[in-house]
Amino acid sequence: MDAPDPTRQFAKDLRRQMSLPEVLLWRQLRARRLEGLRFRRQHPLGPFILDFFCAEAKLAVEVDGANHHVGDRPKQDAYRDRWLADRGIHTLRLPASLVLKDLNAALHTILHEIGGRRSG
Repeated sequence: MDAPDPTRQFAKDLRRQMSLPEVLLWRQLRARRLEGLRFRRQHPLGPFILDFFCAEAKLAVEVDGANHHVGDRPKQDAYRDRWLADRGIHTLRLPASLVLKDLNAALHTILHEIGGRRSG
């Protein structure tokens, strides 16, 4: 599931422009800080860039701001989630507001999701 060169370059650019909720979450996910799990940030996969990706758990974690609820965005997100699911990758969508207000709850949600994927 290689990504085309322009997608990879865009992912590289996004790593330098992460939103505050993404930065806060990345501080907790990087360097295997979350129960030894390896996450990648702004990971290109096919035509998409995943906010965070754990290959071991086949889990994409997306931090969704308010813009994910307007216009065509919900439809685009649903298409993307189906595309990933067709490749065995589950998408967990976390509201940016949750990450900002209760980072521990966001981390718990990720761990709960991974636990369910490991046993299921």
